[in-house]
Amino acid sequence: MRIAVMGSGGVGGYFGGLLARTGHEVGFVARGAHLAALRSNGLQVKSVHGDFEVAPVEATDQPSELGTVDLVLMTIKTPDVEQAAQAVKPIVGEDTAVLSLLNGVEAPEQIAVVIGKEHVVAGATWVSSAIEAPGVIRQFSKFRRIVFGEMDGSNSPRLQDIAVVLAGSGADAEITDNIHKVLWTKFVFIAGISGMGAVTRLSVGEYRDVPETRALLTSLMGEVEAVGRAVGVELDSDVVDQSLAFVDGAAPGVRASMQRDVEGGRRSELESMIGVIGRKGRELGVPTPVADAVYAALLPGEIKAREEGG
Repeated sequence: MRIAVMGSGGVGGYFGGLLARTGHEVGFVARGAHLAALRSNGLQVKSVHGDFEVAPVEATDQPSELGTVDLVLMTIKTPDVEQAAQAVKPIVGEDTAVLSLLNGVEAPEQIAVVIGKEHVVAGATWVSSAIEAPGVIRQFSKFRRIVFGEMDGSNSPRLQDIAVVLAGSGADAEITDNIHKVLWTKFVFIAGISGMGAVTRLSVGEYRDVPETRALLTSLMGEVEAVGRAVGVELDSDVVDQSLAFVDGAAPGVRASMQRDVEGGRRSELESMIGVIGRKGRELGVPTPVADAVYAALLPGEIKAREEGG
């Protein structure tokens, strides 16, 4: 399969590396020092599942240079989603599938507005990975799971094709007929640890057992659940308890990607991870006081990062 990875950081670099290692034609879209290293040295992956290298690799900062592909993995940060969708339009052919693996719950629809809903497959991923150095991806977690589905709940042939390709690379691939429930279920968890981690500036193991902070985390997750239900998503009755159990089972040193960006003074996914809770809550008449407070606390730093081009 001919595959383009739009955003070759921790998530895209890792899954793209797995796919390239198993013989697929993978084009990596990257920039800066990371792009230069990919071009000169190839891709190096350091993983709990075993280290490997892929060289040479096809890498560019211009997606149009890749030509029409069968599959696009969208793994950029959410602030760049519209720009990235515009950039991949030249490589999207009549039968191209664009698999969104972005955080939050808005990205699939945002991509669809640009390239057409018929091309978009919505997905969620569970993996802990990051760029360790230019051209080097470090993957930390035993889990490397992708769940995906058609936005209308149908079971299309292309889902089966994507599942075979992903599973053949070593990823845990799962098709769902209710991707909206999957996205919101993950969002309860990821919004919670992103918000609490970014506010406390501590790893999950350092705040999850502090009663007052755990109560705040639980309340934030509850607000996400309430907004999701108001949107019309049928979440499990114990979705917050499930999310807290995942928090408790996480390695103590875990920091969410949004938290790492906030701590590094970089532009983050604050709007799509926290701001959206309050925005949708106000639209639907759902109170979100904790999300609003977390957002207000983090917004000045986000504004500074934007102004400085971080």
